[in-house]
Amino acid sequence: MAKKTSSDLDLGELELAAGNGLVDRRGFLNRAGSAAGILGTGLASLAVSPAQADPLKVQDWTKTPGLGFTAYGQPSQYENGVGRGPIVEPNAMYKTGPGSIRSPLQFLDGMITPNGLHFERSHNGIPDIKPDEHRLLIHGLVKRPQVFTLEALSRYPMTSRISFVECAGNSGSLYGKTAADGTAQTLHGLLSCAEWTGVSLALLLDEAGVDPKAKWLLAEGADAASMTRSIPLAKALDDAMIPLYQNGERLRPSNGYPMRLLVPGYQGNMNVKWLHRLKLTEGPTMTRDETSRYSLLLKEGKVAQFKFPLDAKAVITKPSPGLTMKGAGLYEISGLAWSGNGKIVRVDVSADGGKSFAPAVLSEPVLSKALTRFRLPWKWDGGPAVLQARAVDDTGYVQPTRDALVAARGNSPAYHNNAITNWAVAVDGGLKHVYA
Repeated sequence: MAKKTSSDLDLGELELAAGNGLVDRRGFLNRAGSAAGILGTGLASLAVSPAQADPLKVQDWTKTPGLGFTAYGQPSQYENGVGRGPIVEPNAMYKTGPGSIRSPLQFLDGMITPNGLHFERSHNGIPDIKPDEHRLLIHGLVKRPQVFTLEALSRYPMTSRISFVECAGNSGSLYGKTAADGTAQTLHGLLSCAEWTGVSLALLLDEAGVDPKAKWLLAEGADAASMTRSIPLAKALDDAMIPLYQNGERLRPSNGYPMRLLVPGYQGNMNVKWLHRLKLTEGPTMTRDETSRYSLLLKEGKVAQFKFPLDAKAVITKPSPGLTMKGAGLYEISGLAWSGNGKIVRVDVSADGGKSFAPAVLSEPVLSKALTRFRLPWKWDGGPAVLQARAVDDTGYVQPTRDALVAARGNSPAYHNNAITNWAVAVDGGLKHVYA
């Protein structure tokens, strides 16, 4: 009898959790945990084909010495297709300056974004700052104005936290009246997550002595745009920090070197990069960057002013457009969920366009205001399908459908789009974005 390959697996009687082939994760793992279960599910055949396993070929790279060491490690040459892109410049008159470049979400796994793949957004290019000459000023409604050098900040007690950063304009094209042509990267890639290490902002403000009249602070960057945002003092005293390190190494220039502001859960531009000034004030300063843009437009000409936290959101990254599924069989649906208001407590996945849902498994650690990886097995029958993921956070907030969001805001907004995304799977294994 001929051996079966991964293309014609007998997946057995897998216990389903919802319509269109979504598999019960717990029952699947229990079954796969025994030898009989592994064979019955077909996972052993997925590992390698008989032709590859018998006999095991001795490859050339096992016969000669490998490459030597390098001062800074690089990815494998076979992963050279994994990169940020595309470069989006809002105005063609600029050779450098305003623009963005996006993280390749569909090629990543886990919750941490490598530094070299973290998305970038700048308003007038990336400044080349000499760290020894850079200063951070804290002034305004304080008793003792302070000026810090990088070396001085480096002597303070350091703290670390894992936090996502998402541009307020991420997923903005999904407000359009027609479905967008793009991938997880191009539609949702203004999103990344890192371990940030630096000094608590509350500690520095305590040294400066906050005047009781102060309720806000103005954060200003040292870039040519002088990016400025007003931030509630209560947030600054809660969990804000001045990171000097990202994922263990000094900040990259594109992410704020030599120091930046981190306000976990707030829209990305409030995490001011290249930070050099904090001014404490009685009220918001009403700068250009918080009035002419980054405000949340609603219907009938109204504006939701100072909508800072980013609401719960989930996006399926595998499978997703640009990744072709190779025939019917067992797949893992995987993606990212996050909330600027706290922890993700549940992600529901659908393979039938929202008619039925099954709860995904959340990969530990599940942290507040950080990306959370979710996973769920799927037995694809080879027919058309529409994949969705819906996030719920610990405040009870449930990610809305696009119809619900458009009903509240219309089709004109550009910011804070956290509507459920639909990926349509065709019979040839290709995927595209659709409105369900």
